[in-house]
Amino acid sequence: MSRSYNEEIGFIEKIDSVRYKIKKGFVPNMNVDGLIYVNDSIKDLVFEELEQYSTRGSAGGFLPAVKQIANVASLPGIVGHSLGMPDIHSGYGFSIGNVAAFDTEDPMSVVSPGGVGFDINCGVRLLRTNLTEKDINPIKEQLCQSLFDHIPVGVGSKGVIPMNAKSLDAALELGIDWSLGEGYAWVEDKEHCEEYGRMLNADPTKVSDRAKKRGLPQLGTLGAGNHYLEVQVVDEIFNKTAASKMGIDQVGQVCVMIHSGSRGMGHQVATDSLTLMEKAMARDHIHLNDKQLACSRINSQEGQDYLSGMAAAANFAWVNRQSMTFLARQAFAKAFNSAPDDLDMHVIYDVSHNIAKFEEHMVDGRPKKLLVHRKGATRAFPPHHPLIPVDYQFTGQPVLIGGTMGTCSYVLTGTELGMKETFGSTCHGAGRSISRNKSRNNLSYEGVLDSLQSKGISIRIASPKLIMEEAPESYKDVVQVIETCHKAGISQKTVKLRPIAVIKG
Repeated sequence: MSRSYNEEIGFIEKIDSVRYKIKKGFVPNMNVDGLIYVNDSIKDLVFEELEQYSTRGSAGGFLPAVKQIANVASLPGIVGHSLGMPDIHSGYGFSIGNVAAFDTEDPMSVVSPGGVGFDINCGVRLLRTNLTEKDINPIKEQLCQSLFDHIPVGVGSKGVIPMNAKSLDAALELGIDWSLGEGYAWVEDKEHCEEYGRMLNADPTKVSDRAKKRGLPQLGTLGAGNHYLEVQVVDEIFNKTAASKMGIDQVGQVCVMIHSGSRGMGHQVATDSLTLMEKAMARDHIHLNDKQLACSRINSQEGQDYLSGMAAAANFAWVNRQSMTFLARQAFAKAFNSAPDDLDMHVIYDVSHNIAKFEEHMVDGRPKKLLVHRKGATRAFPPHHPLIPVDYQFTGQPVLIGGTMGTCSYVLTGTELGMKETFGSTCHGAGRSISRNKSRNNLSYEGVLDSLQSKGISIRIASPKLIMEEAPESYKDVVQVIETCHKAGISQKTVKLRPIAVIKG
């Protein structure tokens, strides 16, 4: 029997100003409680999402994203909480902004492609420069056009990086090490990537021919949707020590942010695995609240094959962002008639926000190996963690949070509290507040373009409809998302970045 909105709200308990518990019983068979981070300014966009997303997601009824958090809490082997970040909104199976960890010692524990998403290792990379906004302004339009010309964008775009079937397999296996061997990366780039730009469990043979065929022509392409390349300037520095370690030392300094993923290849890897897992669940007697949570035991053949294929797609995504880094450096070098090294175009960091990885965390007072799913959520490890670069050992891992087109982005750092409470995770962006369809119907191309131009933002975009879909009005207020994470103590504000040029699909 379906429950009313008021009955469902009864299972939500406010813990403090930025934390809400989703108590067991909200949906059947919950093994743990849910925990959502959200402040008063944006909580209605989470708890009243029905109005905005009545046709999205599979949870149905009231509170679709919250129900997805609860459904994930019913999966076998989950530990801690099913976590929802403040940019949460409903997605496929897992909500976008959901973090969940599974105990690898429990033979019933599962891996779920819905907990990673279709764009495997969609992530963000940030480069610094020694340029300032004053250096850019006289040639901003030319630079914007040069970046648009150098980097293929949009649905079906094809890359300019030479690639054949043999080199594709090598890229899938080696990740950024392939880019290094081909001359598209600097050694320092690898040091400043999550996982050092390569997941070692990648197996190209677990990626279907169809997935490879989709990925082959797309290396070094931005894609469409919410992917972008932005030229940004430092707008505010909150932590001078941490910023200095990243090579950011003044307001007005120019940075470049790249947001993209594994393109059609990652989508196909996810699709292939979901089909196989749906068949395997009956064999393994796995019963779910939501069929979109299709999963397999971690140690099953299907589970292991997915993890190996996902890792290969993740490596492809790192090679993809590295290839665009190479092309962006070329565009800047051409615009300023100077070598990229002379422009100090070093990678600050590269983070993933759609991935599942084996990590060690404390559970009930003892270290455990967990499979942590982060979907629309960013790893945020604290100071002194062995898996972050030497540069950041005293400040914590840089956490890159992309804003919406025309709004600010942020660099955060990881904290010890976040490590304990969220498995070292935080938000990944603003998070949609209205659907793409509603955005197209409610906004005008000219209106959004005029708004961007009034802010001094140059833009190049492949599809006019995309400018409505990705307008700031379609998203939550990224400032409030960041403030929620900062106040909760799961990550700390370090730098605020303002866009001055945007390249989109």
